[in-house]
Amino acid sequence: MKNRIRAAAIVLLAASVAAPVFAQSAGEATYKAKCAMCHGPDGAAATPVGKMMKVPSFKDPASKAASDAAYIAITKNGKGKMPAYNGKLTDAQIREVVSYIRTLQ
Repeated sequence: MKNRIRAAAIVLLAASVAAPVFAQSAGEATYKAKCAMCHGPDGAAATPVGKMMKVPSFKDPASKAASDAAYIAITKNGKGKMPAYNGKLTDAQIREVVSYIRTLQ
């Protein structure tokens, strides 16, 4: 009986350590669906579309220095070849994406 309990405890411990589950934030999900094609999964803009359109990396010093308000305005109104997402994303979704972009920097 003691061995069964010990074996069960080891299996439960191994399962909890071996397969951690991380919840995806709403901003991350929206970024992956709407932004990653051009900006890349890591924000470096090293995708074929990002390179072709000369999308700046979120890791560049100028991008890091940009305010959240600037990112929100660009996302809402578009800039250069980037389309406007006003009406396509809610204000809350845009703020969540900007917060997620900060984690990539």
